[in-house]
Amino acid sequence: MARNALGERRLVRRLFQLYAGLALYGASSALLVRSGLGLEPWNVLHQGLSERTGLSMGVVLTALGALILLLWIPLRQRPGLGTVSNVLVIGVAMDATLAVVPDAHGMALRVAVMASGIVLNGAATGLYIAARFGPGPRDGLMTGLNRRTGVSVRLVRTAIEITVVVTGFVLGGTVGVGTLLYAVTIGPLAQLFLRVFAVPEPGGSSTVVAGRTPRRAILRS
Repeated sequence: MARNALGERRLVRRLFQLYAGLALYGASSALLVRSGLGLEPWNVLHQGLSERTGLSMGVVLTALGALILLLWIPLRQRPGLGTVSNVLVIGVAMDATLAVVPDAHGMALRVAVMASGIVLNGAATGLYIAARFGPGPRDGLMTGLNRRTGVSVRLVRTAIEITVVVTGFVLGGTVGVGTLLYAVTIGPLAQLFLRVFAVPEPGGSSTVVAGRTPRRAILRS
């Protein structure tokens, strides 16, 4: 009985972390938009498509996430609860935050908003990944291409992110110092918060590999 109760508490915690992490991820991405100093790679593309289509960034993010899931079929990837929730929650949270948070004005405020967005994004990544409900659609695309082609995860990820940044920039997405800072800091931040939010196993061990950031630890919204 006690073991079942413990298991239920762990499940509740994991579900809370999943949805809190996804909501925070969308909100933190919106802060980067409002800073005007550069977005994370995928959101450069989302913003560019938003500019061209007239759709909100959240709607573009959701629609593109759904299309990417279709690419999982030939790659033989299996979505989890976290995968589907990623598609549905992050875009809504981003649009909701953009609706209430105005553009930052003045360099000091813009830098503060950018820094807050990056740190909160790292915390969101830790919450979401530590919940262990499956990778986001863009992470699954990366790992699926790795398995099907034999090309290393590093090279696949680099090629994908260069492609989305360049395409997004051409379409009108914002690339700047925030894009660079995000690229160099999100790994260490994700590793830190993965340890903070790790859900202990019944025996007391952590679900997070302590020595380094897992290859799938970077959430791509």
